[in-house]
Amino acid sequence: QVHVMESGGGLVQAGGSLRLSCLASGYPYTAFCHGWFRQRPGKEPEGVAHIDNYGSAMYANSVKGRFTIDKDHAKNTLYLQMNDLKPEDSALYYCAEGPPVALGRPCQFGTWGHGTQVNVSS
Repeated sequence: QVHVMESGGGLVQAGGSLRLSCLASGYPYTAFCHGWFRQRPGKEPEGVAHIDNYGSAMYANSVKGRFTIDKDHAKNTLYLQMNDLKPEDSALYYCAEGPPVALGRPCQFGTWGHGTQVNVSS
């Protein structure tokens, strides 16, 4: 059975950095889509960044240049490095996994973690 579990959230001042981690278990970690999503208070969930099974990464416009997604296959772990954090980045951050896709096709996510809270103070 597939499980993913996030960690690394916390409270940080604006301009600071956090690194979120997502540990996957129960299956080989290779060749999957992985992504980070967030839900801000009173808002719909939104995609933050994802990386497909070819290693291509895409980012929401709001985080481009500040956030970096990567994964360590040997450790079955997905990361989200968040720099220059802003109060509007405060949210519950989820990681997600989906099956591999054909080149150029969008990822589809079916496995979700419970989230880790990020709070950015002004």
